[in-house]
Amino acid sequence: MEWFQLVWRRYAEFDGRSRRQEYWMFSLIQFVIIFVGYIVGLVLTGIGIGVAILGLCFVYSLISLIPSLSVSVRRLHDTGKSGWFLLVGLIPFIGGVIVIVFMALDSDPGMNQYGPNPKFPQQPTMPVWGTGYSAPMLGVQPQPGPTFVGDKNFGFCGACGARRKDDSPFCGDCGTHL
Repeated sequence: MEWFQLVWRRYAEFDGRSRRQEYWMFSLIQFVIIFVGYIVGLVLTGIGIGVAILGLCFVYSLISLIPSLSVSVRRLHDTGKSGWFLLVGLIPFIGGVIVIVFMALDSDPGMNQYGPNPKFPQQPTMPVWGTGYSAPMLGVQPQPGPTFVGDKNFGFCGACGARRKDDSPFCGDCGTHL
């Protein structure tokens, strides 16, 4: 349930990165809520209350569209891809399969252009020569330091990976003291 709530707290945040677990747990809980709602609505249609339940499910589906898109974009960012790759899902027959494969890929190790790795936000990295990427330095303990990585305009919370929005001493998403 924590992963589901995290997506709702980051409602329309399309920047940053999201872990596989965050994406898939949100998708699973979202599917169960909508599926159960529609089944209950269809069963109770004969009584008359079913139409209202189906209407609530439809409204919930519309309200949850933006968080679903934002967590999908952040998940693509975590694999080093642009959020525009979601449009690949519009390709008939194979587009949805391709997007599912993208969502199942492991995170880029270390920092990428969308921020630090949400699995290990403070893990030290070293450049991999000739690739333009950084790899985690295994066996090296993170050094104590600020919770936010980078400068004021490119900072991320070390606890939840959310992008820093202001000069507040607390993370706006998880409340961690910086």
